[in-house]
Amino acid sequence: MIESKAAVLTATGGEWEICDLTVDRPREGEILVRMAFAGLCYSDEHVRFDKNARLPIVGGHEGSGVVVETGPGVTGLSDGDHVALTFVTVCGRCHWCASGRANLCESGGRANIGSMADGTFRFHGSRPGFPTDGLGGFCGLGTFSQFAVVSQNACVKVDPAVPLRAVALVSCGVMTGWGAAVRTAGTRPGDTVVVIGAGGIGLNAVQGARQAGATAIIAVDPVAAKRDLALRLGATHAAESAREAAKLAAAANPAARGADTVIVAVGNLSTDIITQAFRATGRGGTLVIAGLSHDALDLNVQLPGTVLAASERRVTGSFFGSCNPVRDVPLLLGLYQRGDLELDQLISRHYALDEIRAGYADLAGGRNIRGVIEFAA
Repeated sequence: MIESKAAVLTATGGEWEICDLTVDRPREGEILVRMAFAGLCYSDEHVRFDKNARLPIVGGHEGSGVVVETGPGVTGLSDGDHVALTFVTVCGRCHWCASGRANLCESGGRANIGSMADGTFRFHGSRPGFPTDGLGGFCGLGTFSQFAVVSQNACVKVDPAVPLRAVALVSCGVMTGWGAAVRTAGTRPGDTVVVIGAGGIGLNAVQGARQAGATAIIAVDPVAAKRDLALRLGATHAAESAREAAKLAAAANPAARGADTVIVAVGNLSTDIITQAFRATGRGGTLVIAGLSHDALDLNVQLPGTVLAASERRVTGSFFGSCNPVRDVPLLLGLYQRGDLELDQLISRHYALDEIRAGYADLAGGRNIRGVIEFAA
């Protein structure tokens, strides 16, 4: 057993609590990772409101670290390797991996249960009320812990020359946003793209659209600082509302009377946001939904079917940016090393583990693009 401090959610709607835990040694196909950085992603806030989550659960699904120990059967990873942890496991053998859609691989456990693929758990705690069979790690990871045991399929080995704080961002938010523009939407040179929500996902959708050659990139956010950063990262216009963005898109792309692509990257989806995004989408255009809602079953997509059919607009989801982390983590870090992808500007502040509540308060208050937990070396 390894001793570890971790941020744990013990009650629905509650706050993250710092708990002393123990972590099992890795089993078949698993590795033990000493965490270096963990991103404060809004998806971890969703589990706070998930009535079906198995609590208590160790938070965190975005992070980077160093391999401490490998279990039997692990290939391609050794002690001391630097890794990005991804909440999507990639087995390489299932139907989805074999058909080129590795982001839909189902080899991991359920995110809100946090078990390993075999249904067991690696975190343990002695506090009253903690289950005797162990605690899960959100998305099978639990990056809000100093140490975590994870599947080798959830790890991507990275160049040790790349700062681990940059690696942590690429493991989720950067890839989700960049991929939404490049992989899901298939942005082409000359396109007009609207990105609604200029946070950790939206800003990287802006960067992806810029790299794909979009001519007009309109970033939408009510926070002025986020709009300013979007302009520095490649947006050609910035707007406070989707209604304003729709007018800008129509002017930039008069043939379609709107955007070729609209990417919704807000932290909590709503019917109004989806409706406004659809109106900003031009004739023959695509509406990409990359954000999530607190209630996964909330019916927030309500669109006029006749208009959808007559204008041949498309509405599609984007999970993990339609990316394959084995392929795209090294690709994005290579872009970063060449200066073609900005990651350092995305980090607003570093937090200690016991400052996690302050980090999420800053995120909710619009003071953060991306906060990261920095673990002591």
